[in-house]
Amino acid sequence: MTFQAIRFHSIPQARHMLALCLSLCIALQINAQVGERRTDFSVGLNGGVTLSSMDFVPKIKQGQKISPNFGFTTRYVCEKYFATICAVMLEVDYANLGWKETIEDGTGNTYERGFSYIQVPMLMQLGWGKEQKGVKFVIEAGPQFGYWFSESEKRGGGEWNTAYRPNGVTYQYDHSPDNKFEYGIAAGLGMEFSTSIGHFILGGRYYYGLGDVYDNSKKGYFGRSANQAIMVKLTYLYDLVKTK
Repeated sequence: MTFQAIRFHSIPQARHMLALCLSLCIALQINAQVGERRTDFSVGLNGGVTLSSMDFVPKIKQGQKISPNFGFTTRYVCEKYFATICAVMLEVDYANLGWKETIEDGTGNTYERGFSYIQVPMLMQLGWGKEQKGVKFVIEAGPQFGYWFSESEKRGGGEWNTAYRPNGVTYQYDHSPDNKFEYGIAAGLGMEFSTSIGHFILGGRYYYGLGDVYDNSKKGYFGRSANQAIMVKLTYLYDLVKTK
């Protein structure tokens, strides 16, 4: 199978995911006519840990690269529909993505690549439980956009020798990203603890990149080179506007 045949293997799935997010947003607008209206607005901070890798075609064997993430969060709670509390969240975050290569060609070489991004997740959040002073289970999903602004590289293991890499894949070592802008789908779940001083959300999130870091045209080396990440973070939100 050629690269051209598999180059956009994930696009139909991505379109379905985007269509689902749009459908849910439209459904919320329709349901708002029968739900209990809310106008709660909160701001706060978030921070945690990112476990990142890259989806390469042709494949490159990897482990998870671990790095910190942190940023600014806003949330607008728009309604309570029966037992479901509906909200929209917007974040502006720093994250260091990339990959940690697993090299098994007998050279003893090690390699880790880091890409620093400013990321903007725009998520729909649904919750079940207490709105104030209690526990609530939340799920969230939506699009995420990012902009690359710097990179780092760590090579180790003695004399650097790429002659025996699996499939002869070495393009990634000497090339900065061809595409600084990236986009994808983020989804996660967590627990929210609401107190008299604000809301604390402990959650996990998965990011699936749809845009490629390196050129995926006929002239490009990789058929796919997209970021993937698992993020665990703690978010604190303080209510500026509260309905109840």
